[in-house]
Amino acid sequence: MQIKTELQLRELYGFPKGRSKEKILSGLEKHAIHFIETSPFLVMSTCNSESKLDASPRGGTPGFVKVTSNTEIVIPDAKGNNIVDSISNIVETGMVGLLFLIPGVDETLRVNGHASISTDAEYLELFTSERMLPKACIVITIEEVFLHCAKAFMRSKLWDEASKIDRNSFPTMGQMLKDQLRSDEDPESREDMIERYKKDL
Repeated sequence: MQIKTELQLRELYGFPKGRSKEKILSGLEKHAIHFIETSPFLVMSTCNSESKLDASPRGGTPGFVKVTSNTEIVIPDAKGNNIVDSISNIVETGMVGLLFLIPGVDETLRVNGHASISTDAEYLELFTSERMLPKACIVITIEEVFLHCAKAFMRSKLWDEASKIDRNSFPTMGQMLKDQLRSDEDPESREDMIERYKKDL
């Protein structure tokens, strides 16, 4: 049977109880702030006006996302491939969802809210210590923030050393792109790719 209504979902799953429904906050407190300031990595989800979705990884040294108040955080838009899917979506709809991760910690922090793209000096100056100053910042007004339980990371054993594969057993980015694009060019080696990326970090 295909589930088509929320009523059918609730008949199958029931409703959240206790802490599960009470944990959603409208702003940051000390633990959420500490989580963000410790996190070196997040996934940012956005959508455009036609509901086309995008999920983009963002990373930096711990604290690369700046907490400016209990309802505002600022993410530097670090140099990328100029496809600008995420920030184009933000310009169109202003909707954003974030998932903060900390290596070795199975819990994650989720933040939902409204986002805008800014080149204001007050925001750019937050990142003067970075090797490369961003052209723009993503300013997020928080509407929801909550901790997400550890079950997915426990199931996947993501941080366990035994879960890591031998990187040489997996195709390089260059080889995968060569095959996907059906290119006749020699694939870029992993070493060359890393050296090229280092120039833009």
